[in-house]
Amino acid sequence: MATKHEQIIKFIESLDVGHKISVRQIAKELSVSDGTAYRAIKEAENQGLVNTIERVGTVRIEKKHRTDIERLTFAEVVNIVDGNVLGGKAGLHKTLNRFVIGAMKLEAMMRYVEPGNLLIVGNRDNVHRISLERGAAVLITGGFDATEVVKELADRLELPVISSSYDTFTVASMINRAIYDRLIKKDILLVEDVLSPKNQVFYLNESDSVATFHKKVKETGHSRFPVVDHNHRVVGIVTAKDVMRFKPNDPIEKAMTRNPIMVSTKTSLASAAHEMVWEGIEILPVINEQKRLVGIISRQDVIKSLQYNQKQPQVGETIQELSFRGFSEVSDKQGGITFRGQVTPQMTDSLGTLSTGVLTSLITETSLRVLRRLRRGDLSVQNLSLFLLKPVQLESAIEIIPRVLDLGRKQAKLDIEVLCENQVVAKALMMAHTIER
Repeated sequence: MATKHEQIIKFIESLDVGHKISVRQIAKELSVSDGTAYRAIKEAENQGLVNTIERVGTVRIEKKHRTDIERLTFAEVVNIVDGNVLGGKAGLHKTLNRFVIGAMKLEAMMRYVEPGNLLIVGNRDNVHRISLERGAAVLITGGFDATEVVKELADRLELPVISSSYDTFTVASMINRAIYDRLIKKDILLVEDVLSPKNQVFYLNESDSVATFHKKVKETGHSRFPVVDHNHRVVGIVTAKDVMRFKPNDPIEKAMTRNPIMVSTKTSLASAAHEMVWEGIEILPVINEQKRLVGIISRQDVIKSLQYNQKQPQVGETIQELSFRGFSEVSDKQGGITFRGQVTPQMTDSLGTLSTGVLTSLITETSLRVLRRLRRGDLSVQNLSLFLLKPVQLESAIEIIPRVLDLGRKQAKLDIEVLCENQVVAKALMMAHTIER
């Protein structure tokens, strides 16, 4: 039976897109406490079912797939630019296709204004009206207001008119930055990206017998199953090895391994892969927010997905990639590789010296690049010890020299030196796991 929390989530899912909801409304309609309603609405927000806008309220929105994660709703734009909604609140749930900066004459500007766009412009009343008539929302910069005619038109067409105190350049930069951050997030595969809703999840109940396990093995061809209780919560894992010393009539709960390692749908695939390699396990149960079983991922699923993602063109750059930009590789006669670059302002701390966090990223990136040349496969850092650190000033030229000390089938050890003006300014020892293909 579904809990009150799950009933509220299903109720929210059944609401029309654009419908406004509140804690008091949910509590009254479903006869639950305000606290239960509040927690469920927050969970719905985490799931992308609703969005809360200051001075507007909480609105049911269309849940976006990860393929559309870079597309913003007008409600999200309001939050990004600290905006104030002047009109068209009913259209805040809609998704914008692109934004247009209105820094040109009206005739030229209107060539770019299309339905689903967001026009960023100053206090030009006629432009506001024409833009709405063409199906585009309006973002007014400089903190200016709109006329009553424009506000009424926005309400009638359900197209938001938003006012922000920032200037046009700042607003455009803020929106662009938000889209760029989402593109980076889109490239980070999560467990939910591997799970297929069409795939049947095979499991056992803790009340089942060992004979049921053997029957399930013959039916599915699998040899490992999660075990759930009467609430469908995962309580264990059972494998063919676990049941070897038990009789057919013995309960499965005696043979299973209790308190298994589990992951949620929002766990990154890289983290799941590291857990599997580190613990030497083949499958991981996937649970939802209520700790109930929703699927299973295997080590093979994870590795295939990570390999596929590495073949895709990168859209956004992470902090690690940005820090490494500008570094070059130089090979010596002995086959070693030295990475050379310069300390830029973005790489420094408040004292103007190379940030420890950036240095750690540089050491990790250079070491992994060296290992990838020596063997194929995905790599996961297991341990990094930084045992010498001297200040490195802004605009200093540095050299990073990773040396492989040991390269086994599943593990690698490297010694890394960082030089500045031929002096050692940092030393590190790194251990990495190799995930074989």
